Amino acid sequence: MKRPIYELLKEFVNLAPAPCTALSVEKNPDGTCGDVRFFAVNDAFKKSFYGLFIETYGQKPAELKDLDSYIEGQLYTLSIAKEPKFEEICFRAAWNKEYIHTYVDTTKMYGYWTEDFLIPCDCDHEENISYCYFTYQLNKNMDTGKFSAVSPDISSYVIKACLELRNENEFYSSMNVVINDLRAYTDSLNACILTVDSERKSFEVIGESVKNNIHSIKDYFQNFPYEIIASWEKLVESTNIIIIKDENDMDYYGTIAPDWVQTMREAHVKNLCLSPFIHHGEIIGYLYLTDFDDTNLARIKEIVELLSFFLSAEVANHTFMEKLEYLSNVDILTGVFNRNCMNVNVDELSLKLKLEPKPFSVAFFDLNGLKSINDKGGHNSGDDLLKDAAKVLKEIFPDDKIFRAGGDEFVVISLEDSEEAFLQKLAAVRKKACDPDWLNFAIGHYHDNSAGNLRLAMRYADENMYEDKNAFYEAHPEKRR
Repeated sequence: MKRPIYELLKEFVNLAPAPCTALSVEKNPDGTCGDVRFFAVNDAFKKSFYGLFIETYGQKPAELKDLDSYIEGQLYTLSIAKEPKFEEICFRAAWNKEYIHTYVDTTKMYGYWTEDFLIPCDCDHEENISYCYFTYQLNKNMDTGKFSAVSPDISSYVIKACLELRNENEFYSSMNVVINDLRAYTDSLNACILTVDSERKSFEVIGESVKNNIHSIKDYFQNFPYEIIASWEKLVESTNIIIIKDENDMDYYGTIAPDWVQTMREAHVKNLCLSPFIHHGEIIGYLYLTDFDDTNLARIKEIVELLSFFLSAEVANHTFMEKLEYLSNVDILTGVFNRNCMNVNVDELSLKLKLEPKPFSVAFFDLNGLKSINDKGGHNSGDDLLKDAAKVLKEIFPDDKIFRAGGDEFVVISLEDSEEAFLQKLAAVRKKACDPDWLNFAIGHYHDNSAGNLRLAMRYADENMYEDKNAFYEAHPEKRR
């Protein structure tokens, strides 16, 4: 059963990070343009509409939350004066399937130029009604060279990519499909999608495609310094896309970003296209394309710009969900997993080990003397001690999950180490954390060869840890809490 047109178009406009609406465009019996109406609008369009036409002019016909019912179905003249030129380009986009980019001088009204984009909608329609997508942004100046007219095949490609982004597939699978199609469409050697997290100073390749799979882009970026990725932000300050088409361009960017250009030369990159994903004024990722047929440069520029525009929203949503997951599972102070994450993992692992027992080790680490350090140096000193404790554990157990179980207690569960190897790591911890006046752990552990009872093993390890802690305070009674 086909889904209603409204539902499909509503999903599409909600994909756009900028104000976007699907317009219904009527064709009169004589073939001319009839009524143009707002058919489906996204949240950004509603907020923009509310700010410009309700708050600014003191009109209060509706609350922001009620604007869907207020705007949708209304003539476009609800927000602007009747404009034959606007109707004409809407008609061309909806009925002639033309992609249109234009500027409208609205500086007297808003203080900005309005930059308009109209994209044809290839969907079922009534005999006298067809649809197109309309999105806009406000600019201080008109940039006539920013976009040129896009051919129907590019428009179709972009719509196909957007539909892929809205399907039920897993996020990374969709990213790989989209980037593989882009690489094939542009006949490039390499294509990838990266996300960037400036707070954590990290980046991730979330989609890649290489012609004939001759190498891996993820492997290429594996040892890539974050500082090089960060340098791209300055390069795109004055442009929405960077194109390096020949050695002259390479030399030019070599004077601005020498470390980056050096990596490209070492990788024998001939040309490159780099387009940022921008969300709420911040760069959250990039579309990266290399070694394409430069005779097709104009078309490649158009398609990369368009695809980046729509990918921005999808990447922003993915990044937001990842941050939520990170915040719900990671202890912000120490960077190890928190108690909530430990509880979930213990539940899952307990069931797995019960069904399929295998050797594992558990260790509890409790800081000795934290209270006395807090009392002497304040809670900042205590926080520093917790950070140092986590740092030592991360260095010695790089491949195991480390949890801050609460307060000054950490837990490590290892499924990979033999008992001997695990004991060697515990000895390394004792060696690094042996200062009674600063970092000193009470440690308890338990190794299970075959029983598969994780909760019982954790209880034994916890009891052993308290025996070790009592021994510490017997030797250092002044540290006792």
